[in-house]
Amino acid sequence: MASIIIFGGHGKIALLTEPLLAERGDAVTAVIRNPEQAEDVRAAGAEPRVADVEHLDVDALVDVVRGHDAVVWSAGAGGGDAARTMAVDRDAAIRTMDAAARAGVPRYVMVSYFGASRDHGVDPENAFYTYAEAKSQADEHLRESELDWTVLGPSGLTLDPPAGAIDVDAENGETVARADVAATIAAVLADDTTIRRTIRFNTGTTPIAEAVRARS
Repeated sequence: MASIIIFGGHGKIALLTEPLLAERGDAVTAVIRNPEQAEDVRAAGAEPRVADVEHLDVDALVDVVRGHDAVVWSAGAGGGDAARTMAVDRDAAIRTMDAAARAGVPRYVMVSYFGASRDHGVDPENAFYTYAEAKSQADEHLRESELDWTVLGPSGLTLDPPAGAIDVDAENGETVARADVAATIAAVLADDTTIRRTIRFNTGTTPIAEAVRARS
């Protein structure tokens, strides 16, 4: 049993992840901004924690994450406003990493995207550019930290039924069901061979737990 806190606790991926963790006996805290979402996360097996991570400083976030074994970042601004994208997808994410380190919470799983990289190649004129920059900078900060990190890079997200299998060897992003992203989060949290690894994936044919396990 582990105690896991998920930022973005009412997002589509988080609401699919929470029951998977709860069903295997983990204690799950879902961080939400809107208290009206509390019953939804309770129904998913998580305990709600109302906190506006966009505006909390590191000291306040230390209090939020303290006492947990792992942090999952699945929050996001949702696109649109560039300033808010940077404020949430980069700055708030980085503050939670720093808070986890200060609070002695060693494990951190970042839900990024398949093409995230400092060399992402997105044109600055493209509306996606700010998100690509925010995610790549947050991912880089995590990789440079002393945390036991895993960066997950799912490809295009769908609402398809879960395949239960992914492809971690593909060079190009395609699609993957959100339910399989949720199962991948659960799998990497239970597998220490995924620590300090970036795992990019599409839907595939290899069972998720096998696909994420480091190969000897």
